[in-house]
Amino acid sequence: MTDLNPSSSSLIVVTGANGLVGSTICTALVERGSAVRAVVRRAGTAPSLTGIEERVGDFQDSEFAAAVVEGARGVVTTVHPMGSDRETQHRVAVEGTPVLARAARDAGVARLVHISTAAVYDRSPGTGDVDETSPLVDDDAGDYAVTKRDTDAALATIDGLTCVLLRPPAILGDGESSIWNSLRPARMRDDEDARHTVPEGSFAWVHVEDLAAFAADVATGRIPTAADPASGPVDGACTAVNVAAGPATQRDYYETVTGALGVESVWEEGPAWTGRIVADRAHGWGWTPHIDLAQALAEIDAGLRG
Repeated sequence: MTDLNPSSSSLIVVTGANGLVGSTICTALVERGSAVRAVVRRAGTAPSLTGIEERVGDFQDSEFAAAVVEGARGVVTTVHPMGSDRETQHRVAVEGTPVLARAARDAGVARLVHISTAAVYDRSPGTGDVDETSPLVDDDAGDYAVTKRDTDAALATIDGLTCVLLRPPAILGDGESSIWNSLRPARMRDDEDARHTVPEGSFAWVHVEDLAAFAADVATGRIPTAADPASGPVDGACTAVNVAAGPATQRDYYETVTGALGVESVWEEGPAWTGRIVADRAHGWGWTPHIDLAQALAEIDAGLRG
């Protein structure tokens, strides 16, 4: 078992530091006493906090990747061009993320944390609960799920690197770029088709602050490596970990959003996935979410009404 001893070297690199997840992870790292090298594509977009150094560039460029990870103890990758065509998602994520990962390995970075997604799992109606050993999506799944799946697979082939794949479901949290608090509600407001759902279907979720806290703890070594993935990251291997909060239904989410917007949800009948994302491995690593469903939904409601 290896403890990174965060006090010995506190520098953590975070890509996508201007996004909802990346910026929240930066904050969590600073709160833990880490120095943060925030990688962004546009100058002046990294969080403005003491302890954060902004670096502007493209981590797909091997020279930039090598320079940005120099002296770092950990790396957290959050970038995926969700909503772009499959070719772009493949180029940036499947091909680009391993460039940074190999640079991290070559620089002696102790640990790389990649923000993956629970969308990589097959959650067809009737599949039941999903853990880290569950089947992944087929090639005919959506662009996002397939390219995230393939990014995970590409990272798993990199020898000599301790890598952790964090797999959250829907990430709730306030912010203009938030899919579930801002962008999805905007579509539901403007398009009646976006308000259709099977109400009994599962709505798997986690709050961004709880996800960020776990990512920061893993990246800084507060969670030491272990021989068994049930207890911690496996040294020199690529370990997947589901990061999900308590159970919820599509009705919970849709009623919150449509109620705040003053529109009506459209309930449909039909098959739906009714399982849960099992996060026992994360709990075994010492993670406990602190934001419950009522608080998360109240935040959505207040944000939309405000």
